Amino acid sequence: MGTIRPLITLTSDFGTKDPFVGQMKGVILNTNPDVEMVDITHNISPHNIREGAVLTGLSYEYFPVRTIHIVVVDPGVGSRRRPIIVATQNHYFVGPDNGLFSMVYKKEKDSFSVTHITAEHYFLKKDSATFHGRDVFAPVAGWLSKGIPVSHFGAEIDDFMNIHLPEPGRPSRNTIEGEVIYIDRFGNAITNISSDLLRDSLNGGERLRIVLKGNVVSFRNCYSEVEDKDLYCLINSCGLLEFFIFRGNAAESSGIRIGDIVGIIKS
Repeated sequence: MGTIRPLITLTSDFGTKDPFVGQMKGVILNTNPDVEMVDITHNISPHNIREGAVLTGLSYEYFPVRTIHIVVVDPGVGSRRRPIIVATQNHYFVGPDNGLFSMVYKKEKDSFSVTHITAEHYFLKKDSATFHGRDVFAPVAGWLSKGIPVSHFGAEIDDFMNIHLPEPGRPSRNTIEGEVIYIDRFGNAITNISSDLLRDSLNGGERLRIVLKGNVVSFRNCYSEVEDKDLYCLINSCGLLEFFIFRGNAAESSGIRIGDIVGIIKS
């Protein structure tokens, strides 16, 4: 991919007040003082690998070509799980081999490689078994941002961890069935049903019924189109079907949980 632009993003489940984020940034800057860093989020639910995979998959494409993304949701730190670098056509990802990059694998299809990081001379000489974000991923990303080739960090592997991320299904010709995959801090429930899927699979001008938890939910174009506290849905900024209550918390008020089934029925 040529010379790497010195831009690194950080995503973790540490929490915004955790000093570990600052330690990682210090290690990166000691390795490459010219690097620019952007925090995506440090509020992923503790140990929630699937949530980290979803948020990584929804955000990375908006960053410049050659950005390096460090993602640390690592409940298996210190075990035999491997540290890896994922190289796609336009981006790099550094983190644990525990499924965090599963949505990246899905989006990039066959246009990526995965390298097991074994070159310990690039690690921070702390020898900690509990914080590879600081001692492995941060220095490796720093050296990567200085142009060290991926091949210098270890050997390519093909048995990387890939967790199941649900895909919408078609139980019948007139029906799409998806599910809630993420709930944001406002209580909005985001699904895996895309606007493209709705347009391509249910075209022809037929009327659609959108059903969640046995209730038919009305569609709106934006949040402020309504003033009541009923449950509605829209296509959000990621191009995905989302359920919301205007100035309210849809998940709490309607009992919505990750994994709840969403039906789109053409009538």
